[in-house]
Amino acid sequence: MNPGARPWLGLGALWLVLVVLALLTRPLFPMDETRYVGVAWEMWQRGDFLVPFLNGEPYSHKPPLFFWLMHAGWWLFGVNEWWPRSVAPLVSLGALFASVRLAACLWPQDVATRRLVPWVLFGSVFWTAFYSWVQIDMLLVLFSVTAMLGIVTAAHGRLAGWLLAGIAIGLGGLAKGPVILLHVLPVALLAPLWIEAGRAPSWARWYGGIVVSLLVGSAITMGWALPAAQAGGEAYREAILWGQTADRLVRSFAHAHPWWWYLPWLPVLAAPWVLLPWLWRRCTRAGLLRDPGGRFCLVWLVSVFVLFSLVSGKQAKYLLPLLPVVALLVTRVITRSGEQPALRRPVWLAAAVLIAGALVAALPWFPGRAAWMMEIQPLWGGLIMAAGLVLLLFRPLRDRHYPVLLALVSVYLIGVAHLGVLRTGAHAYDLREVSALIARAQAAGHAVANLAIYHGQFHFYGRLDQPLEVTFPSRAGVWGRKNPDGYLVAYYRADRSDHPGAVHVQAFRSGSLAVWRGATVAADPGLLP
Repeated sequence: MNPGARPWLGLGALWLVLVVLALLTRPLFPMDETRYVGVAWEMWQRGDFLVPFLNGEPYSHKPPLFFWLMHAGWWLFGVNEWWPRSVAPLVSLGALFASVRLAACLWPQDVATRRLVPWVLFGSVFWTAFYSWVQIDMLLVLFSVTAMLGIVTAAHGRLAGWLLAGIAIGLGGLAKGPVILLHVLPVALLAPLWIEAGRAPSWARWYGGIVVSLLVGSAITMGWALPAAQAGGEAYREAILWGQTADRLVRSFAHAHPWWWYLPWLPVLAAPWVLLPWLWRRCTRAGLLRDPGGRFCLVWLVSVFVLFSLVSGKQAKYLLPLLPVVALLVTRVITRSGEQPALRRPVWLAAAVLIAGALVAALPWFPGRAAWMMEIQPLWGGLIMAAGLVLLLFRPLRDRHYPVLLALVSVYLIGVAHLGVLRTGAHAYDLREVSALIARAQAAGHAVANLAIYHGQFHFYGRLDQPLEVTFPSRAGVWGRKNPDGYLVAYYRADRSDHPGAVHVQAFRSGSLAVWRGATVAADPGLLP
């Protein structure tokens, strides 16, 4: 349970286990994963690396850095599926390393904290469950931590810190837009709350340094945004320069929730550490408020959480960049408590694992479940419950052994979820066969339409070089009469295999998907949902 002086070998092995499991047990999941890889493919196929495209139209929802990283791997290895699915995991390794460097900068004399913090971060269930997915948020984590490293470096009197913060802000803007500022600016602006009074810089120079960082970051981001706005057209220009920033902050057109929506997610953010009562009792004795590094982390956590609670659009994954600061605080509490053992077994943690296993075992009998859940074997829930029993039998450990233990537990639980749940349901999310059908239809000159909004879910797997038309139930009959030899993709809430006359039928998410010929739809529009 001791990570030793060089923790990266064991940590890298655990990291690799989950990456390989993800690659082997599931396809790209719609809609986010297939969309992002589809956008990268469309840029690659068009040879346009300035403006992202989705289904033949400029895609303004995300800047291009994530897609550029996919292109870099395709340039080296050829177009494939495994590289786009490896980008976020590789970025997560960078974020782990950046967190170690930040810990070393905050507490230069505390070697134990920098050794344990990657284990604490990797052992967080939210992190372990998320990093193997094709998601942009890991880039935001990396650049947020890097910007914090620059700010702390500047607080130590090294002006190069402002340059590092500015570069991180610029790359964060290329990864996910101006939201990087919500993660970085609060800590920089509230520096009087965390910098020691005796080491306080000239505040005029400090806030001037913030301005310099913003200018550097703006130069990097605008180096892409201005040419892209010119090339993408008026609607794209309006979207990336205003609609995707101010509108999301004030009146989100997606994922709008009330201010308190993140509060129930706090325990998830702190899991599994929230399930160790002895740890929270020791927080009061750790002296975090008397410690400049502790105050820095508390200001970071509270200010960013409050800001994101006030923002209109909310998703649980938006809190992911706060996981490193949670890990820093947890690790600091552990290392400051000395080598004393916890006096109790991890009963709450074991109980949570037992409950999770019971829920997995009961998935086939859940009301309103997707049909594929009936195929999940209760044995997988039993394997999770076995981990809970092992935790109950564990003798009390020293505090510093818990990071490795919980990293092992998190990897075990997420690994079982991949093997037992995601692998079982993979066929209901696998769009390779229908994507190939669409590609053949387009190659043969047939029109193909998607019933309802199209999220690019077929573009990469089908290697499509033409957009799909989009139609809706009220217009589907007209489309069928105009395109009797065409193909229409329709989606149903129920998992149905009784679609006589359909060209292709499969389970899809909690319902089903069917591909119809245009003539069939024209003759009987009632076939559609």
